Amino acid sequence: VGQAARAPPRLLVMEYAPPAAAEQRCVALVGKGITYDTGGLSLKTRAGMCGMKHDMGGSAGVLGAFVAAVKLRVPRRLVLVLCLAENAIGSGAFRNDDILTMYSGKTVEVNNCDAEGRLVLADGVAHATRHYECDVVLDMATLTGAQMVATGRKHAGILVNEEEWESKMVAAGMRSGDLCYPLLYAPDLLQKEFSSKVADMKNSVKDRSNAQTSCAGHFIERHLEEGYEGVWVHVDMAGAAGSGG
Repeated sequence: VGQAARAPPRLLVMEYAPPAAAEQRCVALVGKGITYDTGGLSLKTRAGMCGMKHDMGGSAGVLGAFVAAVKLRVPRRLVLVLCLAENAIGSGAFRNDDILTMYSGKTVEVNNCDAEGRLVLADGVAHATRHYECDVVLDMATLTGAQMVATGRKHAGILVNEEEWESKMVAAGMRSGDLCYPLLYAPDLLQKEFSSKVADMKNSVKDRSNAQTSCAGHFIERHLEEGYEGVWVHVDMAGAAGSGG
């Protein structure tokens, strides 16, 4: 994603391991950190590009959570993974029709260079689940404009693989004021939206009217390490990140 930018992309990893939690599995916090999003070669409109310096809101959110947890000396092991890149245009930019081999080992046919956030997050969750013994993985992103259609400008959309944790997320949002609401969780029904003849999947949906915010989250979910059996939470906070709450 960031190969056309002057500043190269980075995967920033930080760990918090209090002695009392040395034997615990960890909670992984993974954030989309697109420092500026032009849309790449799927170029955004003049109006649509303004404000895209905020496309690192997911990384900012999980960084804030990590810092707060460390200051509070939370008795849990934590790993923070920030997926940092600028989606710039130029002769070196990645292109529609490129085939990418992801960190998970799966291949992706690019059909939308402006669906870049899910690409960096896919590598982020793959890194976390391959190199750390996690029982919870939470990724956060300003991922889709369709999130605002699904859950509005004040509520982040959440996609969760366990009903208990879905309820916990909603309750935590009510307590904190960072409101969220569940999205449709249906990976078996929605994965066909990414079908490709030349790769394991495409990076953008065929039918934008078919739960595309859920589809974007399920794309990320497919890059969790094979055999991962823990909790996975996806937070799409595109609306909330730009509305002051």
